[in-house]
Amino acid sequence: MSVSNQERLSRKKMLPPGPKNKLPFGFDQAIGFAISPIKFLTNLAKYGDIVLYKVAWINAFLVNHPDYIKDILQTQNQKFIKGDPVKFTKLLVGEGLLTSEGEFHLRQRRLAQPAFHRQYLDTYAKTMVDYAIKLQKHWENGASLEVSQSMMQLTLSIVAKTLFDTNIESDTTELTQALNVTQQWADRVVLPPFLAFFLESLPIPKNRRYRLARTYLNETIYRLIRERRENAGEHKDLLSLLMSMQDEEGDHSGMTDKQLHDEAITFFLAGYETTSLALTWAWYLLSQNPEVEERLHEELDTVLDGNPPTINDLPKLTYTEMIFTEVLRLYPPVHTLVRTSITEYNPGNFTVPSGAILFLSPYLMHRDPRYFPEPEKFKPERWTVSFKETLPKFAYFPFGGGPRKCIGEQFAWMEGILLLATLAQKWKFQLEKDQLVELKPLITLRPKHGMKMIVSSR
Repeated sequence: MSVSNQERLSRKKMLPPGPKNKLPFGFDQAIGFAISPIKFLTNLAKYGDIVLYKVAWINAFLVNHPDYIKDILQTQNQKFIKGDPVKFTKLLVGEGLLTSEGEFHLRQRRLAQPAFHRQYLDTYAKTMVDYAIKLQKHWENGASLEVSQSMMQLTLSIVAKTLFDTNIESDTTELTQALNVTQQWADRVVLPPFLAFFLESLPIPKNRRYRLARTYLNETIYRLIRERRENAGEHKDLLSLLMSMQDEEGDHSGMTDKQLHDEAITFFLAGYETTSLALTWAWYLLSQNPEVEERLHEELDTVLDGNPPTINDLPKLTYTEMIFTEVLRLYPPVHTLVRTSITEYNPGNFTVPSGAILFLSPYLMHRDPRYFPEPEKFKPERWTVSFKETLPKFAYFPFGGGPRKCIGEQFAWMEGILLLATLAQKWKFQLEKDQLVELKPLITLRPKHGMKMIVSSR
């Protein structure tokens, strides 16, 4: 064997650089990630485009280059699964699209995909605008508003209507409490899986509250499924569409009640918080950048001429879309994706062994100066057609990518732009003087201290 071949094979088996553990079994690494995933991963990125750290017997890698991210999510996606980190989440959402794997995941995606076709998006769009108009009728000029809670209530109402064709006003208190409890419980997903499951097994109040909340959500969804089965054709919501779909590429069967439950609760939980957070960060960024806000208002006044936006206005709301795109760059609601390798993967000269956990962070990638000049600056105008054409595909991936790309991406884009347009058409938001703005990056990228703002009519 030639020397060059020996060198090539030696390089192929190299492990990436990374920090040395300061505590036994790498507990310092686990604690650092659990306390602040963003800060922890940002420090890791200083070691390079792919970085290794170890916790106990687990090899964990930060992957921070568009080419490698493309490998993992798209071109070599068959080498990776969601694996152990999502097993904990399955306790809540079962085998929905977020957590299922392999052929079962592909079948469920085939069944669910038609529910997001254009013919149904028209109806969803009208619901979004109607609820936004209804919300702002309760606002008063100069009033203090907890924007994060207001946006969450808005998107919660929208997902309840589009998914279940139900108005949640009568159940809003109990439902909101149940969702808050499950949200707090699910934050344990940032912990190593063995620790998350250990905490789940303890007879503590937090776990008891979670089980009551989960029971409430399960009973509610199964009740709605039974009602749809008994009154087929009376509703035009997502749940009814999911019931009507048959697997044309498989055995032509539809979803069982259990499958419907798992998909419904996945859509429900994933479909409201992410958009509400994006909108919360949008109002914050607009309040700090008046020149952007002024240009937004000019576009809305010109395109809409005082009328509520519709789905047909979306192609004309180009700057509004730029704003939402830039918001998702700076504050992607899902700040980190996780995969587990099921076979060896070789990025560049390095080796990632089978069984490793890989972290892919939109938050880090979106702020990389190699791809985004002035990465910390809010610049919606950067999103020109030419810029998007030259940007590496996975330098920007707020909805993931490849065969597991978020099935509701088009729904989310439409919702974000329409709600931004509807509310900004009538109102401006100003951050309260004593409002601290810090990140709380757990499963999603939340504002640590909420977002209190003064709402003013235009």
